[in-house]
Amino acid sequence: MKNRIPTCCVVLGLLLGPAFPPATCAQDAGVLPLPKPRIHGGKPLLEALQERRSTRAFRSDPLPPEILGNLLWAAFGVNRPDGHRTAPSAMNHQEIDVYVATADGVFVYDARAHALQKVHGRDVRAATGLQDFVATAPVNLVLVADWSRMSRVPEERKPVWSAVSAGAIVQNVYLFCASEGLATVVRGTFDESELARALNLRPEQKIVVAQTVGWPAGTAGTGAARPRHP
Repeated sequence: MKNRIPTCCVVLGLLLGPAFPPATCAQDAGVLPLPKPRIHGGKPLLEALQERRSTRAFRSDPLPPEILGNLLWAAFGVNRPDGHRTAPSAMNHQEIDVYVATADGVFVYDARAHALQKVHGRDVRAATGLQDFVATAPVNLVLVADWSRMSRVPEERKPVWSAVSAGAIVQNVYLFCASEGLATVVRGTFDESELARALNLRPEQKIVVAQTVGWPAGTAGTGAARPRHP
C-alpha cells in the first residue's frame, strides 16, 4: 500500500506555499518546520545600526516563510552546536519564549527544531497591544518569560533578569529588520490578562514585551522568499 500524505500536511502546503511542501510536513499538524535559516549576507552591522528605527505603520501583506524563519532565528535562534542562542540569557536559562501571532493563529518558536509549534488557530493579533496597527500587521511577536526555568535566580530578581534577556532579543529583531528592509516597533502597552488568555499562558509565564514586524507602509513589499541586498 502506498504511503499517503496526511490531509493536514496537504492543507499546510497549500496555505504556506513551496517553502512547506506536503511531503516534508511534520506528521503532527501542530508543528510547522521553517526553512533553514540564512546565516550569511545582509547589511554590515554598522549600516544596520544606522538604519535601526521604530515604525508604526505597516502593510498587511504576510511575511514569506523564509523571511519569518530568518527573523525568528535572528531573534533567538540556536547559533552554536551546544545549543546556545543568538541572544544572551542569565546563566543560560533561556527563559524567554517567542510567541508569534499571525492571521493564521498563535505559534511558539522552537529554536532547537527551528520550527513553529502551534498553540491555536485563532487570530488574536488585536490582543497583542492597544494600538490599531497591531490587528492588521502580519506578525506580532510576544516575548514571554517562563520563570519556572530560572531555578538559580532569586524570585525578586526574575523580572529584571528576564527583561534584560528580552531586551537583547528585541534588539536582534530591530537589527534584522533594518538589514532586511522590514519595519518594526517594540511595545509595552497591552492588557496583560487578556493577552495571557489569548496565548494560553500558564501562571508561571510572564509577558515581558511585544514587538510588531511587517513591511513598512507605503512600500510595495518584496513578496519574495528572500529580499535583495546591494
